[in-house]
Amino acid sequence: MNLNLIGKTALVCGSTQGIGRATAVELALLGASVVLMARNKEALKTTLRALDTSKNQTHRYLVADFSQPGAVEAAIAQHLVQFPDLHILINNTGGPAGGPLLDAPADAFVQTFHNHLLNNQALVQAVVPAMQRAGYGRIVNIISTSVKQPIVGLGVSNTIRGAVAQWAKTLSLEIARFGITVNNVLPGYTQTARLDAVLTMRAKASGITEDEMAAQMEREIPTGRFVRPEEVAAAAAFLCTPAAASINGINVPVDGGKTGSL
Repeated sequence: MNLNLIGKTALVCGSTQGIGRATAVELALLGASVVLMARNKEALKTTLRALDTSKNQTHRYLVADFSQPGAVEAAIAQHLVQFPDLHILINNTGGPAGGPLLDAPADAFVQTFHNHLLNNQALVQAVVPAMQRAGYGRIVNIISTSVKQPIVGLGVSNTIRGAVAQWAKTLSLEIARFGITVNNVLPGYTQTARLDAVLTMRAKASGITEDEMAAQMEREIPTGRFVRPEEVAAAAAFLCTPAAASINGINVPVDGGKTGSL
């Protein structure tokens, strides 16, 4: 099985913590040079030092706040002028605050749509020409199992992530002929800051402790535990390899079997 990413360059968004950081680490272990993108410069530097360099890779970082219009576009445009080769794009950013859909203000939908779908679109438009020149491209979107089964209490996220999944499927049909695949990884309950926020919200609403809520949620997962970020990263990294060349336009849940649909 060809999992070799030596000579490939990957842009990983939201790569200073959680799934994004774990994915950057995994891609570097497979030989890729990694370009980190996030808003916290010091956290980016810390993550950069954690990446494997045993295969003579050169890792870099870009500072951009996904909530600032134009910031992502400007950062990637400037980078590509100096370093035009790019083969892998990991679209990943944090989700919006939870809460009932009925209580969500219109601005929450607009901001989340921009942070997720519009930033993804801008990055794809920037990097696909480089992938076309190379005859090799992998676009992986870290979304959520909510695109298959909505998650109670995450109404805005459910809505926008569904839109991202449809966007990705459409894109996969358009650019596969250039040797570029587009796939979605759908994390379930994963041990990240996002899960901590969900635990806090649900525990408060239920009048129980966070530990009790965590145990209750884990009982809903067939494997009996929360997913680790490294497990989601492994799925994303595999989709970026030559071995996954004919896997295109699909959703890959990494959720311990919790999602109640195929």
